[in-house]
Amino acid sequence: MKTIKICDVMTNSGVAFGTSGARGLVSQMTDEVCAAYALAFLSVVRLAFSTTRIALGMDLRPSSPRIVNACTQALREHGIEVDFCGALPTPALALYAQSECIPAIMVTGSHIPFDRNGIKFYRPDGEITKADEAAISTAVVEINRVRGDLPEINHVATDQFIRRYLDFFPPRHFAGLHLGIYEHSSVARDALHRILEGLGARVTSLGRTEEFVPIDTEAVAEADILRGKAWAEEYHFDAIISTDGDGDRPLISDETGAWLRGDMVGLICASYLKADKVVVPVSCNTAIELCGMFSTVLRTRIGSPYVIAGMQELDSGNDDKIVGFEANGGFLVGSGF
Repeated sequence: MKTIKICDVMTNSGVAFGTSGARGLVSQMTDEVCAAYALAFLSVVRLAFSTTRIALGMDLRPSSPRIVNACTQALREHGIEVDFCGALPTPALALYAQSECIPAIMVTGSHIPFDRNGIKFYRPDGEITKADEAAISTAVVEINRVRGDLPEINHVATDQFIRRYLDFFPPRHFAGLHLGIYEHSSVARDALHRILEGLGARVTSLGRTEEFVPIDTEAVAEADILRGKAWAEEYHFDAIISTDGDGDRPLISDETGAWLRGDMVGLICASYLKADKVVVPVSCNTAIELCGMFSTVLRTRIGSPYVIAGMQELDSGNDDKIVGFEANGGFLVGSGF
């Protein structure tokens, strides 16, 4: 066994917590570094939850299977059963973990460049907080073996995710709509097909690639702006749907192929859900306050952990309808809808 301090890992490797999860260059995310983070997360989550099983998932980056493997073997060495859910959207893994009351680790670099990757962590009750990040950063772990075979894939998480949307909306809710799916290398692309077609839409595939393409929903590339308009003119879509690499940030166009701002998509969703209280970072549009649809709008620092902390702050325990979202389109619910 080798004793490793996470603070030393952060200093020596450059892999550290950012706005969502630990991220770094693929060259810096060695097996040992990734295993250390997984075990540090395990040590922190065990302070609050009895943990014998952890769900693992990944995006479609070529480096992701290796990182999942390193995390898997390290967790197994410490007596953890790894529930490997394969390549799937981050929200699908988070939903599955919460429904099973187990923690989860998602290997994804989200929208960042190809030469980078990251690891997101979820407690049984949701994404880790800034306090959890601080505790992980000071953890000391013991590492032995970090190589071995991946478990068989459990497809229940993906199927549950798709069923959630088919059950939420009325049958054939999108009948009569022609929707494009800009697939690129989004891990959500096949699930989107099943959901939209299951709700009655006519779906056309666009731009699928087996090479990883980083899509930043907060700063859409000029090439994608032109693609959206060209596709809309060619196919006469009602809308074009896409996501970032791990499927937790939407990219949606109108019928002209113009991509909508993520915070405007969040505002539309909050209105549809009839939310009462909204939490957003300071980077979001002031239309959220000016629209007058919400009793409370709380602004936070940028990053989903801060938005989550704000949602917890607004929760009075009185059946509040609370949501949070970011300028990138990431959307969170703090109560049942």
